Amino acid sequence: MATQHSRSAARFMMAPAVILLLGWMLVPLTMTLWFSFKKYLPLRGGDLGWVGFDNYVRFVSSSSFWPAVQATLVIVLGVLVVTVCLGVLLAILLDQPMWGQGVVRILVIAPFFVMPTVSALVWKNMFMDPVNGLFAHLWKAFGAEPISWLSEASLFSIILIVSWQWLPFATLILLTAIQSLDSEQLEAAEMDGAPVLKRFWYIILPHLSRAITVVVLIQTIFLLSIFAEIFVTTQGSFGTRTLTYLIYQRVLESQNVGLGSAGGVYAIILANIVAIFLMRIVGRNLDA
Repeated sequence: MATQHSRSAARFMMAPAVILLLGWMLVPLTMTLWFSFKKYLPLRGGDLGWVGFDNYVRFVSSSSFWPAVQATLVIVLGVLVVTVCLGVLLAILLDQPMWGQGVVRILVIAPFFVMPTVSALVWKNMFMDPVNGLFAHLWKAFGAEPISWLSEASLFSIILIVSWQWLPFATLILLTAIQSLDSEQLEAAEMDGAPVLKRFWYIILPHLSRAITVVVLIQTIFLLSIFAEIFVTTQGSFGTRTLTYLIYQRVLESQNVGLGSAGGVYAIILANIVAIFLMRIVGRNLDA
């Protein structure tokens, strides 16, 4: 049992790391809050004084705010649906004995290690280009007119690109969960004559519920701040401007640090609302 002296020594040794982490998080947050109450235009006069909640009112009353929130939530929900559904199917497939199973698993997981900007460029130029892209050639082969994906199906294209990058993560987590499933349950159900779909619905899927909630929680936290894929492909056009991209436009393109900081606070609030909602779901599943 740890003594009072050992616990004090542990706290003393951990203190520098804790202080560093707190400073790493609190200093940017404090600066964001400070600038959100000021009119700060770096290239047009600098600090122009205290404006109170004017930046918050201007940002939320902007005609771009609610469409940006809607686009953000649509992309997050779309990616979650694609990655969870396909991740479950891929995890079940990869769990089956096959030749070269290790190589196949590495190839499936590989896209997760590609940088977002690189994956977006690959999809934009190699697949979705309306003239020379792979999809355009496939459409022509079937006698159909090629689609300009990034303008005619912009949100779907972003969801497809981001899903391709996050699918390996979901597959890896779900595959680990499937491998922990007691095979005797499946064998008993099979011997009792239960069809494949019922075995999946009543045995495999309930076993994966905790892993699915973890995937949803982690992906949502990162997807709420999606930026690189949109910057490389559509640059916020055609209804793909998310809240993060809107903040970027206010800070860097409009050179209005105060207004962008207010948007950053709104993004933090949105992320916390979604995180609290998901944590309730996770906690309910973990307690089950």
